[in-house]
Amino acid sequence: PRDGLKNHKGDPVSYDKVYYVGENEFYIPRDADGNFVNFETLGDSYADSMVAMRGLIPTHVVFNGRVGALTGDNAMKAEVGQTVLFVHSQANRDTRPHLIGGHGDYVWEEGKFANPPARDLETWFIRGGSA
Repeated sequence: PRDGLKNHKGDPVSYDKVYYVGENEFYIPRDADGNFVNFETLGDSYADSMVAMRGLIPTHVVFNGRVGALTGDNAMKAEVGQTVLFVHSQANRDTRPHLIGGHGDYVWEEGKFANPPARDLETWFIRGGSA
């Protein structure tokens, strides 16, 4: 929102860091033996890719576009006492982020910042197509 995030009382919410988590699905065509298919051009892959996507079962689910994008040197880090805003989006499937050893002080589970946030959640539900 243009005037910033507000808590359940309408008071401004501040944070020290913002992390974005994009949960992505890929639908890669397979041959009759279950091996991934390579195509010479993107256009050549169209028909087989459409079949794979219509099955609605992704061959890969990754965060921020690739395996390991949020682990090791890429881990989301914060100092003790810092407040972090996580923005998590998912295009098609439902997901349930879970903070181990912590909680979301304020959670806009449906991505509607005009609504009051839920409070003190350790796990929440993100609907497909929501953030």
